[in-house]
Amino acid sequence: MRKNVLLCGVGGQGIILTSKLIASAAMEKQIPVMSAETIGMAQKGGSVFSFLRLGENLYCPMFPKKSADILIGFEPAETVRMLPYLKDDGIVVVNIHPIQPTTATLQGIEYDCGAMLRYLHENVSSLIELDGESVCAEIGSPKVLNMVMLGAVLESGILPVTVEEVEQVMLKTVKPQFHVLNQKALAYAKKM
Repeated sequence: MRKNVLLCGVGGQGIILTSKLIASAAMEKQIPVMSAETIGMAQKGGSVFSFLRLGENLYCPMFPKKSADILIGFEPAETVRMLPYLKDDGIVVVNIHPIQPTTATLQGIEYDCGAMLRYLHENVSSLIELDGESVCAEIGSPKVLNMVMLGAVLESGILPVTVEEVEQVMLKTVKPQFHVLNQKALAYAKKM
């Protein structure tokens, strides 16, 4: 079974770590993985995205438009921007809290998050919305958005790895002082 996953958002949201955790958990199960990221703009608050492919017969880490099984959007406008990659029956998991991109701020462009979310509702048949800011406040740290998003994706069952498998990889990868918060964030989706 092959799965194409696209993660997108703004620098500093933990997109690359999330991609690496999914990939590592898959590799622990002997599932072939390929990935490609753009991280150059991350330090400037710009767009970050990661293509992740899981399964047999992979020849390129990137995939064409209309072929992502799941789009994990850490920021609404970035999610809309990457929506052309989603297949017709694909799933979108989106954080509804906007972060105005640096380029929009510099150009004086108004950011209408409501319009972005309406567009997703009108164009996505399977949409899971998360209020990442509220969940992170409840958990006690703004830095666990990526784990909250990842937990929701894993609970959807679309990926061939489980919360428990990703948690084991996270415990080996992430600094020990962040383990408890990350475990709490990964498990949060079970409450929803």
